[in-house]
Amino acid sequence: MEYVQERITTLHDLGETGAGFPVRPAVLEETAVVVPMTAREHASPAAEATLAELEVVDPGAVFVPVRASAERIGPFREWLESFDLSLRVLWCTGPGVSSVLAEAGLANGFGKGRDVWLALGPAAADFEHVVVHDADARSYEAGHVSRLLAPLTMGFDFSKGYYARVEDGRLYGRLCRLLYEPLLEALADAHGEPVVDYLGAFRYALAGEFALTADLARRLRPPRAWGLEVATLGDAFEHAGFAGTAQVDLGRHEHDHRAVDGETGLEGMSREVAAALFRVLESRGVEPDYDGLRRRYRATGDRFVDRFAADAAFNGLAYDAAGEREQIGRYAGAISPPGEDTRLPAWLEAPFDPEAVVAAATPWLEA
Repeated sequence: MEYVQERITTLHDLGETGAGFPVRPAVLEETAVVVPMTAREHASPAAEATLAELEVVDPGAVFVPVRASAERIGPFREWLESFDLSLRVLWCTGPGVSSVLAEAGLANGFGKGRDVWLALGPAAADFEHVVVHDADARSYEAGHVSRLLAPLTMGFDFSKGYYARVEDGRLYGRLCRLLYEPLLEALADAHGEPVVDYLGAFRYALAGEFALTADLARRLRPPRAWGLEVATLGDAFEHAGFAGTAQVDLGRHEHDHRAVDGETGLEGMSREVAAALFRVLESRGVEPDYDGLRRRYRATGDRFVDRFAADAAFNGLAYDAAGEREQIGRYAGAISPPGEDTRLPAWLEAPFDPEAVVAAATPWLEA
């Protein structure tokens, strides 16, 4: 247990009353929770538990942007609607949504970022606060929503969750531990810009759990696939800054895990995450020397493996140092210029309004 403050306000679970911070029912009534799902979440134990916990929270609405085929959306929606929630299901891959996006020149590319963005517009239009989290945490608790909301009731604009990823006697959170954290340290060695300091202040920058005001939600410009978490931090830096940002202790999380290999594995995700990070940096005046940064990252990552090995040994955890160093070698290939900027527009400047998304994404409600 500790109570160290970072450059951003850090709210700890000190084992007394902090973890049970009371959020008034009126605040929950003005809160929308966005929970993106794909076919793999349909009736999964983790998603079942998440929705059951949200029944306890009873927020103003739960938006579930779903990526599913035409054959799957019916059973998916039926399962979702079996929960006692004010539910708003959005079929992100439906023909109506595809048409709206194509007409606006936004048809190419899709993934978690696009799905969350489609829900953020309607959520921010109808509610004062928006909480976003995934549905793959087997350790999810109803109290997480209140913890994420707590900073917003204290005058902050953006709240980020952090937690320990430890299960089955080993450390997880590999993409954050082995890509993001050593990369930020390597960047900080050569760049003193405030945005680098900001991005490095988060204890779990790649956590999918965050809360924000509706005004900030309308200003986000997410990437279309992976990298949402990093891109959100970039927008939060610009519009909330150090003073308007807090991070909140969510304890210990057990998530589903991905393989390292392949485009859908951590190696593929590393390229999207790195691209989102470098786009944030370049858009704010940071110009990395990518060849030099790649070398510094490898050296910094090697030191991080030594640190994690010591921490694992101290806690009696298994640790595969050689395997983690191999991952660092794989992730080093992601360190390159970010390429074309294909982020989605902020909802303040979107070429259509949220009502158009809702109408297109809910064809079963048509008269």
